[in-house]
Amino acid sequence: MNTLYFDGSCPLCAKEIRLLRRLCDDGLALRDIHDLPDSHQPDREVLLRTLHLQTTDGDWVTGLNATVSAWQHTRVGWVFRPLLWPGVKTIASRVYRRWADRRFDRRYCSTGTCQLPPLNSTDGVKRS
Repeated sequence: MNTLYFDGSCPLCAKEIRLLRRLCDDGLALRDIHDLPDSHQPDREVLLRTLHLQTTDGDWVTGLNATVSAWQHTRVGWVFRPLLWPGVKTIASRVYRRWADRRFDRRYCSTGTCQLPPLNSTDGVKRS
């Protein structure tokens, strides 16, 4: 089973995960990074910086590739495949990377130093 790790405290991420949860098949597990044990590898900061998907074989897929891979577990996965076409992938990856960096900085580094919330924090975000 593939496992997608997501930031459950990010409103946009949580919205996409709610939709994925409704549409995905049994081959995809969804794990909120904030609910992981402190000893989990890769560490929380790495997971929070960009979307990560661990395949059944134990390989890691990140960023845009993780998004496309996760959506392949739904009946609408074909809509995301063009994001991996040559040319399109270059642009889409840059856009995703820029968005992910800005999202992380705004959520966790707004004070000038990065501070991750404590494990299992209840920051008012409902997790399902």
